[in-house]
Amino acid sequence: MADPVTFPPDKGAYIRTNTWMAAAAMAGAMIILWLIGNPYVWTGAPAGLAAIGIRAWYLASEELTAAWEMTDTTLTGPGPRKVALNQIEAVKTMGSFVQIVTKGGDKHLIKYQADPAATKTAIERAMA
Repeated sequence: MADPVTFPPDKGAYIRTNTWMAAAAMAGAMIILWLIGNPYVWTGAPAGLAAIGIRAWYLASEELTAAWEMTDTTLTGPGPRKVALNQIEAVKTMGSFVQIVTKGGDKHLIKYQADPAATKTAIERAMA
């Protein structure tokens, strides 16, 4: 049996993902204020930034410790989540996330990967 492979979250990927979410929240809040005719459209920008900034700060201690580990037969994540490699139907990348879809339809996210393509490739190689 080979040594387990660990997929830890990356702080840089966490910051990048939350920066993109903050930009989207800022733009979305400003658009909503504009659509409802609010004369203070600019207030949507700090509101969106504050919302995502507080969320990112609050969740960082949990999200940045949620590592996944893969053995020859199993992918184990936080929670604990366990997925047998022979039960994986698909592996997809979405931004800094890698989504695992099982044959039973369950979906799991390996979040904030520095190189999601490399994570996907390692899992697919282990499945083969």
